[in-house]
Amino acid sequence: MSINNKKYIVIGLCFLLVSGCDLIKKFGKKEEKKSKKKPVVAGTVIAWVYDFPITLEELEEEIKAYNSTVPPDKPEQKITTRDQKINYLRNVVIRRKLLYQEALDRGLDKLPDIQKQLEKTKETLLVAKLTEEITKDINVTSQEIEDYYKRAKEQFKEPEERKIREIVVPTEAEAKEILIQLLQGADFADLAKKYSIVESAKKGGDLGFMTPEEATKKKFKEFSEVAFSPALGVGHYSSIFKGPEGYYIIKIEAKKGGRQRSLSEMWDTIKSLLLIIKQRDALENFLRNLSQKAQPYIKIYEEKIK
Repeated sequence: MSINNKKYIVIGLCFLLVSGCDLIKKFGKKEEKKSKKKPVVAGTVIAWVYDFPITLEELEEEIKAYNSTVPPDKPEQKITTRDQKINYLRNVVIRRKLLYQEALDRGLDKLPDIQKQLEKTKETLLVAKLTEEITKDINVTSQEIEDYYKRAKEQFKEPEERKIREIVVPTEAEAKEILIQLLQGADFADLAKKYSIVESAKKGGDLGFMTPEEATKKKFKEFSEVAFSPALGVGHYSSIFKGPEGYYIIKIEAKKGGRQRSLSEMWDTIKSLLLIIKQRDALENFLRNLSQKAQPYIKIYEEKIK
C-alpha cells in the first residue's frame, strides 16, 4: 500500500470518528428526550398525552364548570355518568391536548401576538391572586353588622306601593269644580271617565299600584311626592296641583308593602356589603402605598394620548 493511500485511509478514519462522535451526541440527545422523566403530578392521573398528564381532579373540575353552564330546564345535558365523563375526556380534553401539543411543535407559542396575550393573561391572574392575598384575612364582626343596620334601618324597608287614581283637566277652575263634586260624594272613577283628558280616563283614572320610583318615572316628581305623602291616606283625595298635562287631583285607593325588614333578614346582605367595603378600602390603602414607593418610576406622557 502506498504512503498516499495510507494517508487517505487515516483521514477517512478521523472523519468517521469525528462524525461518529456527533452522531453519538445526537443519538444521545434523542434518547435523552425520549427517556425524559415524566413530571411529578399531584392527583390521580387518568391519562397522558405526550408529556401532559390529565388528573381525575382536573377532569371533575372541568366537568363541574361545564355543568354550571347547562340551562336549568335542560338537566339531561349535564355530564353525570362514568361513560359520559370518559366520553368527555376522550373527545374534548384529550383532543384539546393533542391540538395544544401540535401548536407547541409548530412554535406557535413563540409568535409575538400569542406571547402578548399570554403575558396579559398572566398579569390578570397574578393581580387577582395578589388581591386575594391582600384581602383574605378581612372579616366583618357581628357588632359591625348591627351598627350598620341601626344606621341604615330606613333603607331596609320594603318598597311601599300605592294604588292611585288620577283626574287631569286643562284649567284650575275645572279642577276646583271637580274637587267640590268629590267632596259632595261624587264617584272619583265616574268623574275621571267624564272629565279627565289623559289616557287613564278610559279606566276611571286607575294607574294601578306604583312605588315612589315608578310614580316619578311614569309621571313626574311632584306627582310622586303628593301620592306618597304621609298625610294622604287610603280613600283620601289630594289638593289640586299643576303638572305637565294640566291640573291634577289624585286619590289613594290602597296601600301595600313598606314593611321594615328585620336584622336577621338582612344579616347576610349587610355582611356581604361590609366585606366588600372593607376589602375595597384595604386594596385602596395597599395601592396608595405602592404608588408612593413607585412614584419616581412612573412616567406618563399625556401629550401622546389623542
